[in-house]
Amino acid sequence: MVDVTPRRGGVRALWAGNPWAVVQRGLLAARSSSWIVVLSGFFEPVFYLASMGVGLGSLIGDVQTSGGVDVPYAAFIAPALLAVSAMNGAVYDSTWNVFFKLNYGKLYEGMLSTSLGPLDVALGEMLYALLRGLLYATGFLIIMQILGLNLAPTAILAIPAVLLIAFGFASLGMAVTSYMKTFQHMDWINFVLLPMFLFSSTLYPITVYPEVVQWIVKAFPLWHGVELIRGFTTGVMSPDMGWHILYYVVMIAVGLVFTTKRMRALFLD
Repeated sequence: MVDVTPRRGGVRALWAGNPWAVVQRGLLAARSSSWIVVLSGFFEPVFYLASMGVGLGSLIGDVQTSGGVDVPYAAFIAPALLAVSAMNGAVYDSTWNVFFKLNYGKLYEGMLSTSLGPLDVALGEMLYALLRGLLYATGFLIIMQILGLNLAPTAILAIPAVLLIAFGFASLGMAVTSYMKTFQHMDWINFVLLPMFLFSSTLYPITVYPEVVQWIVKAFPLWHGVELIRGFTTGVMSPDMGWHILYYVVMIAVGLVFTTKRMRALFLD
């Protein structure tokens, strides 16, 4: 028999150890949706790569990475597009979908009336977002391999890097969404994502900016993701990659803490 007694304190009030129940619910719901919609997020970076990496790249030639190595323009932007795809997929899964479930579908209220705790719900939603990110990353990395844009064997490490990036954005995105009350507030999501896409060394090196602007760009989470994946796919490894990983670990922890506290405040306290 399922324990439906509200949990008022202690670890049991937050965690039942079953986030996969939330993941399974998401997979069952996805079976009834259009797979074209799910796969649309995969084709977006492919179109960017074809138009800018291949088309514009034929005019630009080689570009210098932050490690001082010249690579073809297509090989320069391909890992950045992979990072952007991970960001977009995770953010939209953890914002729009979560906002509907939270404010209109009332799904979390039902979940938290069972043995699940707010940490189970938060972690389950994020793990579900990671599955889509894994699908996109694997497919796009295969295309990069076919086009010869993976310049080093370490490119395979881009897959766990994509999952780390997606986890970070999903964690923070869900935390922010839990405080939003109307659909109009969701416009702020695009307001933040678009500048990160344009300025996070995705389409050209960060060295084109003045030094002050460079420090601002380096505060963006996407820049850390782009540099991390680019290092793996080009083989230009550096100790700074450890700081990029640490950035996302902290991002994940902060998002989980705020999401869990918010879920508990909304439905349990």
